[in-house]
Amino acid sequence: MGTYNLDWFFNPKSIAVIGASERPGSIGAHLMRNLTDGGYGGSLFPVNPKRQMVMGRAAFPSVGKVAESIGCGVDLALVAIPIGGVSGIIRQCVDARVKTAVIVSAGGKETGAEGQLLESTILEEARRGGLRVIGPNCLGVMVPGNNLNASFSAQLPDAGNLALVSQSGAICTAILDLSLKEGIGFSHFISIGSMIDVDFGDMIDFLGRQPSVKNILLYVEQLTNIRKFISAARAVSRVKPIIALKAGRTRAGALAAASHTGSLAGEDTIYDAAFRRAGIIRVETIEELFDCAELTGKVPKPKGSRLAVLTNGGGPGVMAVDSIEKCGLDLAELDRNTVIGLNDLLPSYWSGRNPVDILGDADPQRYVKAINLLLDDRSVDGLLVILTPQAGTDPLGVAESLIELAGKRSLPLFAVWMGGRDIESAISALNNAGIPTFSSPERAVIAFGYMVQHNRNLQLLKEIPRRFSQRLEVQREKTRIMIDSALDNGSPFMPDSTVRNLLEAYGIAFPKTLQAESGEQAAMIAEEIGGPVVLKILSPDISHKTDVGGVELNLYGRERISAAFDAIVSRARESFGDARIQGVTVQPCIINPEYELMLGVKRDELFGPVILFGMGGIFSEILRDTALALPPLNRLLIQRLIGQTKVSSLLSGYRSLVPIEMEQLELMILSLSQLVTDIPEISELDINPILVKNGKPIAVDARIMVTPTTAQAPLHLVISPYPSQYEQYVTTKGGRKIFIRPIQPEDGDLFLKLFETLSPTSVYYRFFSHLRELRPEMLATLTQVDYDRHLALVAFDAEEKEEKMLGAARIIADPEITHSEFSILVGDPWQGQGIGAALLLSLLKAAKQQGGKTIWGTVLRENRQMIQLGKRYGFSISHQMSEGTCELKIDLEKAQLED
Repeated sequence: MGTYNLDWFFNPKSIAVIGASERPGSIGAHLMRNLTDGGYGGSLFPVNPKRQMVMGRAAFPSVGKVAESIGCGVDLALVAIPIGGVSGIIRQCVDARVKTAVIVSAGGKETGAEGQLLESTILEEARRGGLRVIGPNCLGVMVPGNNLNASFSAQLPDAGNLALVSQSGAICTAILDLSLKEGIGFSHFISIGSMIDVDFGDMIDFLGRQPSVKNILLYVEQLTNIRKFISAARAVSRVKPIIALKAGRTRAGALAAASHTGSLAGEDTIYDAAFRRAGIIRVETIEELFDCAELTGKVPKPKGSRLAVLTNGGGPGVMAVDSIEKCGLDLAELDRNTVIGLNDLLPSYWSGRNPVDILGDADPQRYVKAINLLLDDRSVDGLLVILTPQAGTDPLGVAESLIELAGKRSLPLFAVWMGGRDIESAISALNNAGIPTFSSPERAVIAFGYMVQHNRNLQLLKEIPRRFSQRLEVQREKTRIMIDSALDNGSPFMPDSTVRNLLEAYGIAFPKTLQAESGEQAAMIAEEIGGPVVLKILSPDISHKTDVGGVELNLYGRERISAAFDAIVSRARESFGDARIQGVTVQPCIINPEYELMLGVKRDELFGPVILFGMGGIFSEILRDTALALPPLNRLLIQRLIGQTKVSSLLSGYRSLVPIEMEQLELMILSLSQLVTDIPEISELDINPILVKNGKPIAVDARIMVTPTTAQAPLHLVISPYPSQYEQYVTTKGGRKIFIRPIQPEDGDLFLKLFETLSPTSVYYRFFSHLRELRPEMLATLTQVDYDRHLALVAFDAEEKEEKMLGAARIIADPEITHSEFSILVGDPWQGQGIGAALLLSLLKAAKQQGGKTIWGTVLRENRQMIQLGKRYGFSISHQMSEGTCELKIDLEKAQLED
């Protein structure tokens, strides 16, 4: 249900506490007291059929009686009764027109099947009336700015700009205690519990729209509705940092898998890949969660990873340097003028380089002068200032000097004041002034590292992928027949020959491969192939050929090949007595390849297909040099996937090694991404090894496991793929034949050329400002879209060989996908030819197919052409006289979408 009605959880004008009580220690008593003591200023109604009064307030026997008394439903119900009776209470809430409910009751799905059934019944009752539910099994919600403590935690956080969403109530209380100690404030403090309705995706969408929220913190144990979660995070992380602490790292991949890929792609590494794709910063501890939030919330984004360290003690400086290297950051190389300035300022025996040790007797003036020199150094991207309380040190004086400097600089500036009571007042002053403080150099550097990584991720979002020099050609119908046949055979593993045929149908080629049932036949095939060959055991029951000695390399000569056949078959029968041995396969042998790589797929229960790339061969599971990504992939995402591995540093050529033909490798990964996008039945897939010889990648062995699934493509993916169903050829009323398709990330250069055809008037009509150019971040937003909530259709001249973008139209939907804002842009040379009309009609039809209800857009009054187009398709038009605009709006359920 998205963000529908969520505001009532955090800004309720009326609250009913169901299960309100005065009994000491009861949840109902805690809720009543916390609301009252917290200063909640709205109407508060205790509900308890056994009491007349609760804490001096008249009690009601039911929430329905509350509605009768006030003439409407309350905004928020807090449910604090045993979970067995909660479904009945939710039914009453729906009948009484309650908008939202927080169920603190425990005993749901965490108790097993019976609890799961109770939660299902609760959700069914809630959805009957559109009631939004947080919980069950949660602490509640707190909004310090509204004096709202709708939880059973006695303490209300300080007000601030952090929003916390936690799946664990216990973690909530621990974070709350720590935040009060550290003076960290929150805008929203949300215990989300079992998430039968409101989940992380809903909260990210809601909090992303709140001006009071600067950073979003998540404590995650597991995710539900992952597609919505990733879609929400991808949208919000561009404008607000999302920092997640995911519990359960060590559970990853505990069970043995049928393939190399399955054993390498464990649950936790998949979460890493998902968070990275969504733009989320993942931390490992509660301290890192706070440290990262504090730094990102208080200092500007760094331009790079070069960190300078200023310290009055050598030891802490060394600790900082060690951590800088461990985090993959760079120790800033100081400019020559900076070193000269420091030489003039400091005693002759100062460190002479970064880290800058200004010695233990440094006073505030020496700190200030040294800091100014470092902040003026263009080779410095961030400055860490360390102080240890030594004889003659003035911690508060240095802090006050630092405070004066901090607001005048655009570099990230943060502090480590080490010690105890002697530095308390200084730390308090720094915190109050908005300067991040840390208890150790390591914590400070780690936080800066997360910030740098997040900034790199944001920069990558602005990059426009380069186009491939060739189009990907696939044979979907042929592949579908092979998959259905494999499923009918009942064995999860596809035959070797079918595997090769299937992958070749998606453009992944193999060397010529033939089957032999005897040593003599293998020798004859080898003569036909010419050159040395490799023999591999052929059996539907043997997954890993090398594990049973089922591979012999570099064979030539009839006798040697025949003997190798007998040895392979003998070893296989010895290892697997019941295995069905069908002979061997014979392939040309690639001698001395430069590299061995691997590609794989694992179908994860939560995330769907996951793609793995890395170093291949028999040592892949030992070396574990691999990286994961979630499909669908484009060229830029593929390049990032490759770049995450250590072997990537070799692929561009190392010493005498020939560099790989990178585009061919990228196309291979793109083909695999398209395959698993089209075929949800693939549960595991290995292409291992991929041998690289003379720079050319060649797949030489593969295995595929298919299993039935109820998921339908492309809904089995957690990220919406390119919606090819909206591709169409149209002839406009002006007689021009155009091709309309969804926009792709690679279209950035074409969109720029379209923008260059616009007159200043056309630019103003579309963007409501006099843009002279499209900044990289704006271009990325316009071309790298989330198809689940942002559909952009572009028109091309269908009769020209070279693609030329003539116009674009887009809808950006709310999280519920029911209401969307539209816009249209047509290049000046092609205006008046019916292109805008064709785009708008296609867009409206697509929005209706996606479940859209209402489309609206704002148009300048002078834009008469767009207003007339709106009238043509049945848009209502309302004039906003004070703003000089018109709002066009159409009800898709009633619209007649015919030209």
